[in-house]
Amino acid sequence: MRHSILALALLAATMSPITASSSEAIGHEAKMFRVCADPNNMPFSDQKGEGFENKIAVLIAHDLGETPSFIFQRQTDNFLDRGLKAHLCDVVMGVPAALDDVGVTKPYYASTYVFVTRGLQLSSLKDPRLRWLRIGVHLVGDEPTPPAEALGREGIVDNVKGFMISGGDYAKPNPPARLIEAVSSKTIDAAAVWGPVGGYFAKAAPVALTVTPIIDTQSFAPLAFQFAIAVGVRKEDTALRARLDHALAQEHNTIRTLLQSYGVPLVSPRGLSND
Repeated sequence: MRHSILALALLAATMSPITASSSEAIGHEAKMFRVCADPNNMPFSDQKGEGFENKIAVLIAHDLGETPSFIFQRQTDNFLDRGLKAHLCDVVMGVPAALDDVGVTKPYYASTYVFVTRGLQLSSLKDPRLRWLRIGVHLVGDEPTPPAEALGREGIVDNVKGFMISGGDYAKPNPPARLIEAVSSKTIDAAAVWGPVGGYFAKAAPVALTVTPIIDTQSFAPLAFQFAIAVGVRKEDTALRARLDHALAQEHNTIRTLLQSYGVPLVSPRGLSND
């Protein structure tokens, strides 16, 4: 699951050019806030800095009095090892708060898997229509996403189509968007997708699309459909983690407003305060 979320979320690691947000530090010995990020993974991050994780990272860096700098790497299975753990960067945005490979901050948002349709008002995994509707899901390597696994448990397989979230399509902008585009074009009837991806691309679609949180998931436990999201650091960087926790708490309302502007469906699990 960690790879599914991180991908929805390796190119050769390169420092990005100094941006306007960091230009004021030229000539000064300001500390760099080094962030590993995917260069083609909207709505989370891209090389232009247009993703909401890019913007949250810049916001936090300014709060810490540091200069934001992005090291762009494709988020493959060894993303954390070749970036954060190799000391190419100090921070990774958007990791699951339950991830045990790295140190994590308190969660700064949480979201859920959703259905995206053309007005079907589909929300339940027990809905009998799922047995004949054309359903699309993301494929992330060999690991099924929670909706894909749940549908398989229900014996709903033949009418389910997989969309690679990376791979050959990675050379094109916004690989995760292909799934939502298929809903818009009526290639499929519904997409079962991670909320930030579904909400963002549905909002930008040329036709009106409906985004509905997936419910009736209890019988699939311990399979999870909601995830709290945090900032990842190296486990030994406890001082940095504490500083990040403080900055995230200070910017809670700003971050929430930013997420909503990107169409991210927000939920309130334990540990995420002020929601």
